[in-house]
Amino acid sequence: MPDLEASIVDDLIDETLVVRPVLTTAPLSTALSYLAPPELPPGSLVEVPLGGRMAIGVIWDGVGDPNIDLAKLKSIRRRLEAPLLPQGLRRLIDWTAAYLVVPPGNVLRLSLPRTVLSPPPRKTVYQSAKSYPANARLTPQRKRILATLANVPPLPAVEAARLAGVGQQVVRAMAQAGLLNSHEVSSDDPAEVMTNFKKPALSSNQASAAEVLRQRVCASAFSVDLLDGVTGSGKTVVYMEAIAAALSMGRQTLCLVPEISLTDQWLKRFTDRFGAKPIIWHSELGGAARRRAWRAIADGSASVVVGARSATFLPFKNLGLIVIDEEHEAAYKQDDGVRYQARDIAVVRGRLEQASVVLASATPSLETLNNVQRGRYGRVELPSRHGVAVKPEVDLIDLRATPPERGFWLAQPMVESIEKTLSAGEQTLLFLNRRGYAPLTLCRSCGSRVECPSCSAWLVEHRLNGRLICHHCGFSKRFPNSCEDCGVEGQLTASGPGVERVAEEARNRWPKARIEIASSDTLSGPSAIQEFIRAMLEGEIDIAVGTQVLAKGHHFPNLTLVGIVDGDLGLGGGDLRAGERSFQLLTQASGRAGRAERPGRALIQTHQPDHSVMQALISGDRDAFIDAETTARKYTKLPPFGRLAAIIISGRDSAESERMARAIAKSAPNYDDVRILGPAPAPIAQLRGRWRWRLLVMAARHVDVQAVLRDWIGETISRGGVRVTIDVDPYNFM
Repeated sequence: MPDLEASIVDDLIDETLVVRPVLTTAPLSTALSYLAPPELPPGSLVEVPLGGRMAIGVIWDGVGDPNIDLAKLKSIRRRLEAPLLPQGLRRLIDWTAAYLVVPPGNVLRLSLPRTVLSPPPRKTVYQSAKSYPANARLTPQRKRILATLANVPPLPAVEAARLAGVGQQVVRAMAQAGLLNSHEVSSDDPAEVMTNFKKPALSSNQASAAEVLRQRVCASAFSVDLLDGVTGSGKTVVYMEAIAAALSMGRQTLCLVPEISLTDQWLKRFTDRFGAKPIIWHSELGGAARRRAWRAIADGSASVVVGARSATFLPFKNLGLIVIDEEHEAAYKQDDGVRYQARDIAVVRGRLEQASVVLASATPSLETLNNVQRGRYGRVELPSRHGVAVKPEVDLIDLRATPPERGFWLAQPMVESIEKTLSAGEQTLLFLNRRGYAPLTLCRSCGSRVECPSCSAWLVEHRLNGRLICHHCGFSKRFPNSCEDCGVEGQLTASGPGVERVAEEARNRWPKARIEIASSDTLSGPSAIQEFIRAMLEGEIDIAVGTQVLAKGHHFPNLTLVGIVDGDLGLGGGDLRAGERSFQLLTQASGRAGRAERPGRALIQTHQPDHSVMQALISGDRDAFIDAETTARKYTKLPPFGRLAAIIISGRDSAESERMARAIAKSAPNYDDVRILGPAPAPIAQLRGRWRWRLLVMAARHVDVQAVLRDWIGETISRGGVRVTIDVDPYNFM
């Protein structure tokens, strides 16, 4: 498009420019004032001069400062060829920025990936002219083109020629002769149309639950419901009926999933139900696919979107339903940049859009259950598995009484159960939420441990590719022949198991079994995930050794045994949610067993069989565990019964980071019902080359933590290479 300043002269001669607020993607605390034509509506994407460069911005709500000196203002340069950013999303950006105490431009950037801003390429399409010159020559080839285009939408030359069996030059010559009309259109393919293709047979429990959710959607008002169903109860098929209701009303649906790996089987079930695929949104999309998806969502042609947490900030034109699958998952929390919790942001967006929100989980978070108990959320229950499937039997293996043989990781009861499962022609999942071969490599000669040069963390051995890798910053190097500290060769040894080491043991024990590893290292993209799922479903894998990528969402009918190699792995570390997270993860992993006709069993190896998490798992008494966790949180006034915020100070220079942290702590105000802990070095003191210090704000539930942080920290975001980051409602304490 031409520059707006030029178009003002050509098209807006008699119009008066007015002061308009423009929010840019720069990290500024407010929108800036620019001169703009008055007819540009809020939500228009524009390019504006900012600090000697051009920046992307959006015409924001409200009016500019009427007292500002107009002579000092710059004009917006041009309006971009893009749909409007809708009002609901603009309000969400303002709310998110205020709640997280971050510049609104940082949040706006989440909604405007740069690849979506370039206009889609254009293509020329042809259709029959309503009338054409009397002297036009109609050859047999031209007649076939006219017949082809008579009852179809306009087509590109290559497609029209292919259907008519002629050359493309015939189509173009007909346009020059006046027999065809041509015009340019976007080359982006339109979103597929949902057709409500196949309605499933529901059990009575599922039908009742689906009807509640359907009524919520049809009310066209804000509501939040917890869809609380045991693993295998059919939560997905139930909330798809709510999606069908939204489709029938012409409103859009957003379905959030915590892992890309969950989407594949979900997509097949969705396509079987609705006759078309939804729009997909995640970080692995290419630029063109991202642009097509974003624009289809913004113009309303995309009816259903399934995506990762960043999909929360997409520009929906008419959002009627939001589904958060596995709502308890910590993966919904963004731990760098803008540190938002997608589940909570999605609920706020539902309120702003007057949409229905469904939170689906077999192991709901304490925050969600607390909102149910307070009457803020509804609750729809699915207490039993669908069809003939029953919940798996869960047993503990006390590693104190029956430890594995030296050098092995599977105790004898686990080995015997796997052998029975193999003999029965059924599948086993060995679950260990630790990637690689071993989490630690140490020298037997001098005792040193191989650490990352940029992080306070050990390098993890990945024997499949012969490298040592840092799981925090991605640094990797070839496995050395000798110790870098003492120089002795052949003394580096692996300590502890990862999935590769467990798979190695399984292959040694059962050489005829077909064994595959499933982790983010081996399932590196959608095609790899799809191939693994196909192999499992077709019985080409006997034993899957996997991390949390297999712990939820997947349905493998012949999987009857789940073996948890290290049930204690997530119970320590000082995380306030450690017990809750471990219970959720182990419940989800155990729930992969026995999801069809054959009964399932889960075995959990543990050194702590008396731990409340382990006792809750074998008893199946989730409510008793939740009550105990709730009581402990109430007593300590931790979320959801108190407020937390973290302040992370980081810099390349350790001393400078410490000085800034201590200066911030010294300036801390004194508020009632607020405690400030720290500063202290972060548990991972160095991360990606930056030295980190932390403070923790603990406050009563009624305290406006955001006001406390704004008054205290203010604009102290970066100084002298030291960065200050605020994390409201932190999940990660490392």
